[in-house]
Amino acid sequence: MKKPILLGIVFILLAGVLGGFSYFEYVMKPEIIRKAVLGAPQPTPSVVAEIAKTESWRRAVPAIGTLTAVQGIDVAPETAGVIQTIGFESGQDVEAGTLLVELDDGTEQASLKAAQAQLRNSQVSLTRQRELLDRGNTSRSNFDTAVASRDSDAAEVERIEALIAEKSIMAPFSGKLGIRQADIGQYVSPGTSLVSLQQLDPIYVDFPVPEQQLAQIAAGDDVDVRVDAFPATGFSGKVTTVDSQVNQSTRNILVRAQLANPQKQLLPGMFANVRVLEPQPQEVVTIRRTAVTYSLFGDTVFVAKPDETTAAKPDAAAEANPDAAKPAPATYTLEQRRVTLGEQRGDLIAVTDGIKSGEHVVTGGQNKIFNGQKVTLSEMSSLKAPSDRPKP
Repeated sequence: MKKPILLGIVFILLAGVLGGFSYFEYVMKPEIIRKAVLGAPQPTPSVVAEIAKTESWRRAVPAIGTLTAVQGIDVAPETAGVIQTIGFESGQDVEAGTLLVELDDGTEQASLKAAQAQLRNSQVSLTRQRELLDRGNTSRSNFDTAVASRDSDAAEVERIEALIAEKSIMAPFSGKLGIRQADIGQYVSPGTSLVSLQQLDPIYVDFPVPEQQLAQIAAGDDVDVRVDAFPATGFSGKVTTVDSQVNQSTRNILVRAQLANPQKQLLPGMFANVRVLEPQPQEVVTIRRTAVTYSLFGDTVFVAKPDETTAAKPDAAAEANPDAAKPAPATYTLEQRRVTLGEQRGDLIAVTDGIKSGEHVVTGGQNKIFNGQKVTLSEMSSLKAPSDRPKP
């Protein structure tokens, strides 16, 4: 009897020991670890920031424009006919008066010969009537009839010569031709486009600006123009004309500037990004574009404000070993601000309201921070901004 009782007691003791160990391992120990982790001081996150600077910029009024030729036409005949000669190649530069197209004028030449013969006959009749009138052998009315007949025949010759002249199509001004749209032997009617002729140097750029900015633009202002075809090249010019009326539908006013185009890189119809520069430079606060968070509710930036209570405090190890003392990194408090943005130049963008020169602006890691958060500043360089400014 005693042996089974003893075994039962041993079993109970072993069960109690195992139960206590399991309780400590799976209940108490995880709770101790959790409390230790939660109670431990959290590391202060680090962000990349740069100081807002004041720079001298010539402010600009941005606009979207279209390039327009100073003179540009579609060369077309005034009269119908069959193309006999083509005197140009597509894309050729021509001078004013160059023969471009000649239509068949065989019929008109035959009519001209008949009209000239009739004119000679009328001239002979007029001479005879003048001699008879001088001798008194004819009436004044016969002489007047001869004069009228001679003048009518002369007018007919001039009319046919004008028709023949219309068969020869000349370049009305110097410029660059486009792609030929007709061939030898083709019948063309009046107004049929044969080729485009554009004067490319200089060239105009027309662009609308809101009427609120009219006071900032005047004839003679400098303009800087960029086109998608040559993104690395800037084209300079000056405002020549401001329209005399505002479009009632858009409340915009049309402005025209003239650009030098000696290489003929700019072509009519091209899309253009235009900036009208102010005459005098202005002081503006600039930050990196990567600092700005764009949204439908407004553009914002994070400003890192120095935390006076925690800045430049030595840690415990530094206090124990003064020879190796290093101050703890300064702590900053983040403040999210709404800003009003101005002109963009490369990686920089002007801020007209919301930021002061000298403030630290966060330029990287905005998606991991929040307003009021404690951070330190990293020595890493800022990310490079994309080539185009994001749009909300």
